[in-house]
Amino acid sequence: MDAGLLIQYLIIAVAVLVSAWVVLKKQAPGTVRKLRGALALALLGPGRAAWLQALGRKIAPPATGGGGACGGCDSCGPTPPKQH
Repeated sequence: MDAGLLIQYLIIAVAVLVSAWVVLKKQAPGTVRKLRGALALALLGPGRAAWLQALGRKIAPPATGGGGACGGCDSCGPTPPKQH
């Protein structure tokens, strides 16, 4: 395989993966949060190299608040007006 063709395939593969990640983040944020948490826990395991643990801390999803009045689903937004 020609080196130029291989580079093109790699660039296209990276673009497809980034696009799929963006769509997944927009359409299924809860799933993305669970995936990030599972991956971070795997990287933070005991006996892992320091750089893997650092990567796990960066990948880990941010901590949620106490949940507040809405239950903590992280999808707060304007509520529609009530119909009479």
